[in-house]
Amino acid sequence: MLRWLKSLSSGGPRRPEHDAPPPVAGQAQDTGLPVSRDTLAAISELSRVVRNNPDAVEIYLALGNLYRAQGEIERAVQIRQNLIVRPGLDTGYKAKAWFELGMDYKRGGFLDRATGAFEQARKIEGDTEFIILELARLAALSGDFSGAAKHYASLDYPLAEAHYLVRLAQEAADKGQESDSRKWLDKALKVYPASVEGWLERLVRLRRASQFTALAESLEKALGLVQSRLRFVLLEGLLADAVHSGDAAGTSAEASAAASGAACLTAGPEMDRPFSIVPDRAMAEAVLPVLAKQEPDLLISFYAAWFAAGLDREQALVWLEKTLVVNSGFWPARLELLLMAARDQDLTPAFRTQLEFFAARAREIKRFVCRTCGLKREQVFFVCPRCLSWHSIGYRLVINE
Repeated sequence: MLRWLKSLSSGGPRRPEHDAPPPVAGQAQDTGLPVSRDTLAAISELSRVVRNNPDAVEIYLALGNLYRAQGEIERAVQIRQNLIVRPGLDTGYKAKAWFELGMDYKRGGFLDRATGAFEQARKIEGDTEFIILELARLAALSGDFSGAAKHYASLDYPLAEAHYLVRLAQEAADKGQESDSRKWLDKALKVYPASVEGWLERLVRLRRASQFTALAESLEKALGLVQSRLRFVLLEGLLADAVHSGDAAGTSAEASAAASGAACLTAGPEMDRPFSIVPDRAMAEAVLPVLAKQEPDLLISFYAAWFAAGLDREQALVWLEKTLVVNSGFWPARLELLLMAARDQDLTPAFRTQLEFFAARAREIKRFVCRTCGLKREQVFFVCPRCLSWHSIGYRLVINE
């Protein structure tokens, strides 16, 4: 194996299992993070060394990577191009130069040029994992979900392949191509039966069609197949879609905020519900019996309380208490219990105002976190926007997590 591939693999990705996230190649070079003084000093030193030793190809490549990290894409590109046209350059180094040129163009937003550069590296090295992975990502960035799915299939990454098959299903549905849409969705779940994206898309479609019996059956099956740490995404997604579609109870201001991308736990001016936005009765009555069959689980109990909030206050209370049995420090449950208790108290207007203020601020906390890099988000994600890890989402169980 060529030296540049060895250098990548020494500290880079390993072949994942079918239910593990694909590796992240080139991640350190492509983060766009601020450049430190150490990086600038390294650029200066490498530039000096290159001037004294113009044949040091590896140093040239390293210098180009540092330029890319600094955001000086033109200088990075110039280094790669100068290497590529150098007479007698070892084919391994030429492949590496093409690969890094693709990374440069990708960082600069020139996706077509990046694809062309990776294809040149592919002609020299063949279908290596690193090159195909970057081509898959570029296809996804370009909106070519079919190409992305095919690339991930060739890498035997069913998790990612299923993700883009679901995107194809959504795209076909938007165009009114229902038959194709069902075909892509069925294929996604066949390729990766634990696909949280695939099951969520199926559940959302059943909810929108008011097929609540089928929704309950599919939810029960999905909860048994999806990884336990990701099951909350199914329930969060159902609630978010209900709010976005206007099929949830709450003030008009709350519904508008949710539809525009705000977190579903948006606090309103009133405290007459344990959750400010709750799902419609038909969906809650379909979902709750399924959740009641599950083994004791913190987030399952919390979302069950959320679904119950629109039906029965006492039932919601019971579910919230169950969450504290599992984890007494779970702050979202304690917040809702506080608001439910406050409803029964004769509070002064000043105290109520202050309580509402702090409850509103607490509900603005970003509830989801990437378990790989720590990025916090207010909405569900399947691929971390920062570190590109797949299915790394978690629920923030403590505020300072």
